[in-house]
Amino acid sequence: MARRLPPLNALRAFEAVARHLSISGAAEELGVTPGAVSQSVKALEEYLGRALMSRTSRGLVLSDAAAAARPLLRGGFDRLEEGARRLTGPERGGRLTVSVAPSFAAKWLAPRLGDFNAGFPDIDVQIHASMGLANFEAEGVDLAIRYGGGKWPGHEAKLLLHEEVTPVCSHRIADEIATPADIAKFTLIHDDSSLNDESCPDWAMWLKAAGVSDIDASRGPRFNQSSLAIEAAASGRGVVLAKRTLAQADLDSGRLIAPFSMRTKLEFAYYVVHPPGRARSRAARRFIEWALEQARLYEIAGQANASLTASNL
Repeated sequence: MARRLPPLNALRAFEAVARHLSISGAAEELGVTPGAVSQSVKALEEYLGRALMSRTSRGLVLSDAAAAARPLLRGGFDRLEEGARRLTGPERGGRLTVSVAPSFAAKWLAPRLGDFNAGFPDIDVQIHASMGLANFEAEGVDLAIRYGGGKWPGHEAKLLLHEEVTPVCSHRIADEIATPADIAKFTLIHDDSSLNDESCPDWAMWLKAAGVSDIDASRGPRFNQSSLAIEAAASGRGVVLAKRTLAQADLDSGRLIAPFSMRTKLEFAYYVVHPPGRARSRAARRFIEWALEQARLYEIAGQANASLTASNL
């Protein structure tokens, strides 16, 4: 059966306008003039025999039908884009670019990539270290791993790992810490990377919860990267409230010690993030499946370690 579709360029222009709710925004994205976009939308309305949007004092407003069609059109263009990619040649592993926050890349992901390379030698993973959510199109990024609340407008997010914090320090300092009050004898190291995470305690909150008072919890060096704060603690500079996921390798090796069993679970977590349709390639699917399995194994190991610690108390 022959497909009866409106002109593809007109649909593309309308989808961009509907997403931006702006003629000029759509024109900038498509690389054409606002007049050309307006003409395309008008041509689509004439083809369909109905108005798709109206102008108000607050800007463009979509009709009910246009609002209902918008997500379907967006998904359709995502699938067309993926189909066009596959037409360029037989699917193979190729290169996969993953945007990851620097500390998570260094402390959790990079040490495990050898396992992925062994399982999928035809897929070259390129790590793009960045703090902000990637501009997927402009930067050529396929997937991102981000720490946050799980909602990034216009993107899909799959939970990877939960997070918790606990004080950690070098072995030498840990030998002198028997109670939370003993922390007052040492420098407090601050990890400022979670300032937007209200569920993540700072030193003032943690010490108060532990019943410790008369300590200036604002003193000590501050770092905007978790890995730098963890390295400062491992080198013996003081005690840091560390994200457990990022500190675990150093805890396992003995470079760091967690002097207390208490852990504070956080609302923020690590997610695999991507635009709709971006994860359909074989390379992206394999990487996501592998990362989720690595996260599952990590959390199982963490639960076993916690049970062993509790049994030794």
